[in-house]
Amino acid sequence: MLIANKRAARTPYPTGLKAILSIDAAHESRDWLSAWRELSDAPTPLYEWPGIAAQLGVANVSVKDESVRSALGSFKALGAPIALVRLVMRLWPQSHLDTRKLLHGEYAELLKGFTAISATDGNHGRALAAAAQSVGCRCVIVLHVNVSMEREAAIAAYGAEIVRIKGNYDESVEEAARLAEVNAWHVVSDTSYEGYEDIPRDVMQGYGTIAAEIVEQVGANPGRPSPFTHVLLQGGVGGLAAGIVSYLWEFHAQSRPRFVVVEPEQADCLYQSALQGRPAKATGSVDSVMAGLACGETSPLAWRFLQPGIDHFLTITDTEAIAAMRLAAAGSAGDVPIVMGESGAAGLAGLVALCADKEMASSVGLDAHSRILLVNTEGATAPSVYEQLAGEPASEVLRRQSAWAASAPR
Repeated sequence: MLIANKRAARTPYPTGLKAILSIDAAHESRDWLSAWRELSDAPTPLYEWPGIAAQLGVANVSVKDESVRSALGSFKALGAPIALVRLVMRLWPQSHLDTRKLLHGEYAELLKGFTAISATDGNHGRALAAAAQSVGCRCVIVLHVNVSMEREAAIAAYGAEIVRIKGNYDESVEEAARLAEVNAWHVVSDTSYEGYEDIPRDVMQGYGTIAAEIVEQVGANPGRPSPFTHVLLQGGVGGLAAGIVSYLWEFHAQSRPRFVVVEPEQADCLYQSALQGRPAKATGSVDSVMAGLACGETSPLAWRFLQPGIDHFLTITDTEAIAAMRLAAAGSAGDVPIVMGESGAAGLAGLVALCADKEMASSVGLDAHSRILLVNTEGATAPSVYEQLAGEPASEVLRRQSAWAASAPR
């Protein structure tokens, strides 16, 4: 299902939003993250897919591949560490902590009584656990019933203590908040709720690194039209979309690209928010193979950016997401094979769905001149799930990717 957002604005980036998320703060976060050993030193690749572009009838498809950001395998590696660092600095303002030393664990003695806690579908919790291990504090992660044992093991490998509940993601968020209050722990969540916005803001600010790299990689100019006509972004609670939209909107001002948010049809909280004009809940079961997007409630803070910044909201099926995973993995002579996890493939699935429906494509303004940007938000963060859905192990896709890179023209 597709809905046009009547509240979308084509204006310079609003001052009120800039006070929350800004390019300057994104660059500061990026600088701090450069000290974290868990991250790659180089920007993640921005690939071109001319074959898929021709197949879909658009001018160009570009893919920012966050699956290789770090061993953590997803874009979440940019949000959790920044939120944890900024929280620690706020709690110990008189200590004048050095961020590089903090991320290298040199204040572990200071933090020995500090505990960070969060709920997760997998990737955020893994990133927070890794960040907590680096700085030297305790970490507790709350998992709901649908998080696989494989993802639990990946989180526990970084020293986090695991708490399991029987409910869904939103109930795990509530349990994390309850445990934090009872034990005087600190919630480091990527979704906001009443009275809790500073840390989700910091998480979203970390995601600005993706947009900063993109504008550098394409040589974009501030205030000028974007090289991309359309940007398709994953939904979830809205944090990723808010982090990238805020940066590109401020950078391009009223010449910003058209933004489309894509989410599972059974976890349609952002679609429902667009219908109702306020942060809303999903109407479906929420359970989806797109585990990172299986969220039932919109982040109110993220919605402050999405309501004026997103032009269209689109829902897709699990079947479409799986087909997109396989399309990305296949590659071709012109298109590099990419390991796209279940949630990472949502943007591509949305683009395929739009291009297959002439009425929807026309509504969104897709045509032969369109230049599309996708963000692959995760790789095979649950390898067995990836193999089951994609029909082959991620290692085989990476083998083809290496062969493609070796034969690609220089």
